[in-house]
Amino acid sequence: MPRAVAFYLRVSSDGQTVENQALALAEVASRRGWQVVETYQDAGLSGAKGRGRRPGFDRLLKDATRGRFDLIAAWSVDRLGRSLQDLVGFLADLNALGCDLYLHQQALDTTTPSGRALFQMCGVFAEFERAMIVERVRAGLARARAQGKVLGRPRTGADTEASIRAALTEGTGILTVAKRHGVGTSVVQRIARTLRAPAES
Repeated sequence: MPRAVAFYLRVSSDGQTVENQALALAEVASRRGWQVVETYQDAGLSGAKGRGRRPGFDRLLKDATRGRFDLIAAWSVDRLGRSLQDLVGFLADLNALGCDLYLHQQALDTTTPSGRALFQMCGVFAEFERAMIVERVRAGLARARAQGKVLGRPRTGADTEASIRAALTEGTGILTVAKRHGVGTSVVQRIARTLRAPAES
C-alpha cells in the first residue's frame, strides 16, 4: 500500500516561486512510490507567522486531522516554521495523528527515532538563524543612528505641504492630492487633520 503524501510548499516573498520545491518533492515521491494526495502552499509568507496567518499551512493541518494522508513532505525545516516551540508542537500533533514527516534538504524521515531527534535539532538552528538576522538588523539600525543617518521615510518638504494644504482647501480629494504630489495618503490625512483642528477647537 503506497504512502499517501501531502506536499507543503512555502516562499517568503512574492518574487520567489515554489516550483523548484514542488519538482524536487515530486521526484522523491515518484522514486519512493508515494501517492501525492494534495499540495498546500503559502506564497509570500514568512515562516515566523503563526498557523492562523498561513492559510495553506492551516488547511494542511486540518486535512491531516481528517486523515487525508499519512505523510507530509516539505523542502526544508524552515519551510514549516522558524520557532522551535511551533516546530516541536507541529511534530507532536503529527505523532498524535499517526502522520509522518519528510524533509528533503535534511533527508529527514520521522518514521525513525533518529529522524525525530534530528527534526528537533533542525528547529533549534532555524530559530538561532532567525535570532541572528534580527540581531544584525538591530545592530545595523543602531550603527546608522550613531552615524547620524536619517532612518525611515524622508519628511515632506514645506513647499509640498503648503501645496497639499491649498489643494485640500479647494476641496480636492485625498487620493487625488496624494497622487498629484507623489506622497502617501497618510501624509495627506495628517495635513488634513491640521486643517480641521482650528474648527474643532
